[in-house]
Formats: sequence, structure tokens, C-alpha cells
Amino acid sequence: LGHILFFEWERYLANPLEIFMTWKGGMSFHGGFLGVLIAMILYCKKKQIPLLRFADIFAAITPIGLFFGRIANFVNGELYGRVTDVSWAIIFPYGGHFPRHPSQIYEALLEGLLLFIILNIGWRISCLREIPGRLSGLFLLGYGLARTFVEFFREPDTFYTILGINLTTGQVLSIPMILIGAYFLCQPLTCHKTK
Repeated sequence: LGHILFFEWERYLANPLEIFMTWKGGMSFHGGFLGVLIAMILYCKKKQIPLLRFADIFAAITPIGLFFGRIANFVNGELYGRVTDVSWAIIFPYGGHFPRHPSQIYEALLEGLLLFIILNIGWRISCLREIPGRLSGLFLLGYGLARTFVEFFREPDTFYTILGINLTTGQVLSIPMILIGAYFLCQPLTCHKTK
């Protein structure tokens, strides 16, 4: 549903039965993120678990899935990058005859590996664990910044012009993540010495 709403609304509006044709693809990280968020809210409410504490644990392991998801994108030759002349460019089977950035690998390294390392260092710092939502904020900020950066190398789905700046759909959808992540991280930091 995220893919439909965020990336190809006009196509599915014209052919609504294609919504149910899941074999034709149509995954969206931002849509999946919203689905997981709704599921977490409902689960935590039902089990009476503090949402932000649960989200912090979930955020610390999510980059593992992102890493393998982006590797799968690379293996499948989908979500490839823009045309380039860098020495590590790749000609993708569905990307035409021109070499392109392996943007899936960039995303695997930034959204997956680097973000996993940062969050797990954060998990070991008691100051960051003490305030619920702090690690979730670090994830949102880290993912949003990584995705925004890689979008400069990835073949864009669509563009939006905001304040005279052309942004891809992925960048536009990452802006709220960056802002919410920064909000959670801007809470006062209080560290207590532990014995």
C-alpha cells in the first residue's frame, strides 16, 4: 500500500485491480515502516508494553533486515542507480545498456551495516538507553539521512519540487523521519553513574 500511495498512485487509480497483483512487485520501505509502526502500537497497547522502549529494541536490529533487503535488490537487479562513469559501475539487466551506480550496495552499507554499528554502539551507552525513544530517534535520523544521500545516486522514481529544490520521492518521505528522529534525540541527556 505504501508503494501505491507514495510512488504509483495514478497507475493504480487507473487500474485498481492491479493493487492485488502482488507478483508484479511494488514494495516500499516507507510503506512497510508505517505498517510495522502500526503493528507495534497495537501490539504494545494489547500487551501493555511501553512503546518507545519496545521501539528502541526493534530499531537496534532493523538494519540487519535492511542490509539483506538491499543485497536482494542488488541480486534482483532492481532499484539500480543513475547512469555513471565510475569504475565500479554495473550494467543491470533491466537498466538499459549504460553502466549505473550500484545504489543498492550503497544503501546496504549505509542503511544496513553502518546504521547497525551506530545503533549498537548507542545501545552500549547507558545515557542513550535511559531515555525511551532515543535509539528510535537515532534510527529514524540515521535512516533518513542515509536514504536522502543515496537518492542522489539512485535512479529516481519521481521528483517533487519543494521550495525550488527537486527532491525524489524517497527524499521527501525521509524528511519526516529526519525531523522526528532529531526531535527524539534533542531531549535533555541525563547520565547517571552506574556501579
